[in-house]
Amino acid sequence: MVVDPFIGTSATDLPPATGLAATWWSPKPQVGNTHPGACHPLGMVSACSYSGAYPTGYGRYDLSTEGVPTAIFDEPVASGFTHFQQSGTGAIRKYYNYFRVTPMLEPLDALGRTWGLHEEEAGPGWYAATLDSGVRCEITVGPKSAVHRYTFPAHHDARLVVDLSLGGLAIPYGATVPLRSHLESVAPGVARGEIVVEGAPLAVHLECDADRWRQMLWYDRRLMAGGSRLDFSDIRTTTLRPFGVMWAGPTTAGQVVELRLGFSLRGTAQAHTNLVADCGQQRTSFTTRRAATTRAWDQHLGLIEVDCPDPKRRTVFETALYHSLVKPCLAPDESPFWPADGPFAFDISTMWDIYRTQLPLLTALVPERAVELANALLHVCEEEGNLPIGYRMARGADVFSRQASALVQTFLADLCGLGLAGVDWDWALVHMHNDLRRGYGEDYLLRGVAHPISHTLDLAFGYWCTQRVAEHVGDKALAAELAPYAAGWSNAFDPATGLLLDSTFYEGGRWNYSFRLLHDMAGRITLAGGPEAFIAMLDRFFGYDAEGVTQPGERPSVQEMARGYALDRFEGLNNEPDMEAPWAYHYAGRPDRTAEIVHAALHQRFGTGPGGLPGNDDSGGLSSWYVWASLGLFPVAGQNVFLLNAPSFAGAVMRLGEATLELETTGFVEPGPDTPPQYVQSAWLDGRPLHRTWLDGAELHRGGRLLVELGAQPSPWGRDPSSFPPSFPAGSSRTGVVTVPPPNGVS
Repeated sequence: MVVDPFIGTSATDLPPATGLAATWWSPKPQVGNTHPGACHPLGMVSACSYSGAYPTGYGRYDLSTEGVPTAIFDEPVASGFTHFQQSGTGAIRKYYNYFRVTPMLEPLDALGRTWGLHEEEAGPGWYAATLDSGVRCEITVGPKSAVHRYTFPAHHDARLVVDLSLGGLAIPYGATVPLRSHLESVAPGVARGEIVVEGAPLAVHLECDADRWRQMLWYDRRLMAGGSRLDFSDIRTTTLRPFGVMWAGPTTAGQVVELRLGFSLRGTAQAHTNLVADCGQQRTSFTTRRAATTRAWDQHLGLIEVDCPDPKRRTVFETALYHSLVKPCLAPDESPFWPADGPFAFDISTMWDIYRTQLPLLTALVPERAVELANALLHVCEEEGNLPIGYRMARGADVFSRQASALVQTFLADLCGLGLAGVDWDWALVHMHNDLRRGYGEDYLLRGVAHPISHTLDLAFGYWCTQRVAEHVGDKALAAELAPYAAGWSNAFDPATGLLLDSTFYEGGRWNYSFRLLHDMAGRITLAGGPEAFIAMLDRFFGYDAEGVTQPGERPSVQEMARGYALDRFEGLNNEPDMEAPWAYHYAGRPDRTAEIVHAALHQRFGTGPGGLPGNDDSGGLSSWYVWASLGLFPVAGQNVFLLNAPSFAGAVMRLGEATLELETTGFVEPGPDTPPQYVQSAWLDGRPLHRTWLDGAELHRGGRLLVELGAQPSPWGRDPSSFPPSFPAGSSRTGVVTVPPPNGVS
């Protein structure tokens, strides 16, 4: 694999856009906000060098919510290495970066200073760098553990310092303060502790293999000679002083010291159990743990193989697949908030980003983990009262309620439609239904509309998804009760304009939200004035015949941003509200337009190097878009429909649970930023002509052979209404609409 975890870690640095892509406008930070740290596929733990920069703790940037990010460091620096980083998110106002580990040749008073980072390297599951001090630092992780390996120069009193007090970011209002903590030395080379941060307990068990070094607790940068325990029951921001544990002693040149950390949200005993399960009993385990994590990544990244002779494009694709599999953090048997064992997940930071693209990708590639996540979300609802829009290692599941509504219903509807085993759908239905009445759902029930107006679309679709599950379990009365609410999507639109009503919007305007793929796209197009009017609106939105625009610079003014928003233009994958809009053309018989827009996005809005992403990766939501679009597929989340388009690879193989889907092409020409788009001429599924522009979820997940013929000019394919993707008008659902053909081409 040729994954480059540094893609997205710096400000966007792509060649000047041309054609359609030059007309798109980017309102959000032009940076991927990723980090290159060690991660395990969908694991609980990540680990990376820590500068305190926004938003992951890695990198050089100050807080930014729009335009080019402002650098606060001239070069990469680190004050140590922390655990539990966000991945590609923006301003979520909650930050991790706990248990900083710092190798030092200076006295403890120097703790907190930064050293320059050199010779940085990273790959799936590991990270390495050399500090100005000459210490070489390497980190790998397991599902619930981390192993650090430090190679020291000769020194009379080197040290390895673990700071339990630090968390969050080193920017104003970015710090996280532990409320309570305890820490103790257990035996030579062994310590354990726990902190309570953001309302959640996080425990660690530490083992250091430098047996001849001194082991000491410290407080306020002063050693506690002979002390074996620290307890803090009531820490305040004003009373917090740094504290932790340290190992120190002389080193010879090239001496290696390993530190192993096991983590748990259920106490230090379970943290120790997790460490042993991940790394074994031996104190020295970096090599074996890195090898095991590399194998795990090889297995996950091998779920999709592409035929691509261009090493740069292969790197972009495989890194996108890697970023798609970092989050959510699945931590079975680790819930700190209720006693039951079973599925648990945290760091589902941006459900509004991932529900369209990343969750369908997880469902396709690792369906058993998707079921695990679904059950975790249902447990959250049962214990805390709502299906979360975002969920983190923190108290309070509903802090993101203004962003969106009823997104988990979309995820659950896809799982239910596929018939995946492992979810009690009667249990799920109760929570899906009850959740629709919370938050903005009350407004929708009372008035048939909720503002921000995008919530009206969320809730109507949530009712439709819940209706599907009601039909699945045979509750016809409930399905009939839900149907009128599912039809309420039209209340969000102004018939005079064909666009959404004026309202407030989260990170966009009414144009950005007006072209989402609704469950009744036929009705949506009729409301817009018919196919031609709808296509004309899309053409205007995507910048056909428009002039190029200037992107926001560093610290853009209010006036500059207002002028940009007034363009009412596609955000060009810089942000998530309109990332599905290019496929709206399919429903009006113009898949050729989809091909043109997706081609421009794939080859001008993504690249290699740290500046290779057009905007925040948002927990893999953006990278998953790239994966799907490159394969010539796009999931219509919640509807179990996959739209077809020209792929950007000559061939690919997707391993979907126990099935395999082979994607093949004829007439393929290797694409690039300066090449024209290619158009679908015809398609075959398992040897039979495919006259429609979509696959049913059952067809995709069953696997087989999809062959797409490509050409240089648009074709009649997809223009006949009989080929359009399915639409579900008021009172209908997904049930019984699609007849899936038998396998292996048998008619």
